[in-house]
Amino acid sequence: MNKHIEKRQLGQSDLSLSAIGLGTWQFSKGTGLVGKFWGALDDELTEEIIKTSLDGGINWFDTAEVYGGGESEKILAKALDSIGVTPGDAKIATKWWPALRTAASISKTINIRKEALNQRPIDLYQIHQPFSFSSVEKQMLQMIKLVNEGHIKHIGVSNFSVEAMIESHRILTEHGLALASNQVKYSLLDRRIEESGMIERAKELGISIIAYSPLEQGLLTGKFHDNPALIQQAKGPRRYQRKFKEAGLNETKPLIKLLDTIGEKYNVSASQVALNWLIHYHGDTVFAIPGATKAHHAQDNVGALTFKLDTGELEEISRTSWKVLGK
Repeated sequence: MNKHIEKRQLGQSDLSLSAIGLGTWQFSKGTGLVGKFWGALDDELTEEIIKTSLDGGINWFDTAEVYGGGESEKILAKALDSIGVTPGDAKIATKWWPALRTAASISKTINIRKEALNQRPIDLYQIHQPFSFSSVEKQMLQMIKLVNEGHIKHIGVSNFSVEAMIESHRILTEHGLALASNQVKYSLLDRRIEESGMIERAKELGISIIAYSPLEQGLLTGKFHDNPALIQQAKGPRRYQRKFKEAGLNETKPLIKLLDTIGEKYNVSASQVALNWLIHYHGDTVFAIPGATKAHHAQDNVGALTFKLDTGELEEISRTSWKVLGK
């Protein structure tokens, strides 16, 4: 593992993580409602992706119960065991799925999560969505119970609104704990969390933001701009979305052009510049979890950790991004 890659603290926790982690939704084996978004990857390839990430200095992996109904967790744990990596060198974040459930399910299902992960420690446990049948308070009280019983180390949420994030933080603080993170959709082509004031409040409260879809499902790599026909081969519903069609690609082209130009200076790709912007524009607040379905995607993710954009570049990218978004 590349130990020289800078690590940063997740929220107010004692977790020291690389600014980029690996998202593992794509390890769902193509099963389940949510897992069907991706095709099935074979175990050998999955292991290669994880090893490439670790070798490059990435030290944490984000998975979830709903990714193939535990398949992603199992595959991740199996690969880490096979590589022989210690829990200290590979931190795991997973999530409880709240649909049609009450907060009581958080405690009832924790042993299933632990089994799926082959008893590897759960460093960060997150509420995946804000739509359980129970209040935020009841969910947080269950999460506190899991920390107190030693099942999980730290608490996070995902897709929570600014208000729900603040409430979660308040309840945990009253019990001597802290909300480590809120995992939300965020990229140069989706900056709603800046407009809602979420980034600002997260900074104030010492909560980290974990950005999923940081490359906007591959759009920020520029590959679809270079070769629009590629979208027809893409798995899942992407090919029906406007942003992947000709008009959408033309609108975002100025941003890709700038990412390419800046990338040339550092000898990196457009996607690496986009990821580097995410993890530095707001100081240390934002972590990113790009996925990878090929080993070279993992290599790309790792490469985004090897340089740092300067203030002028960060601002120029931000301005161009807002312009492309019509703001």
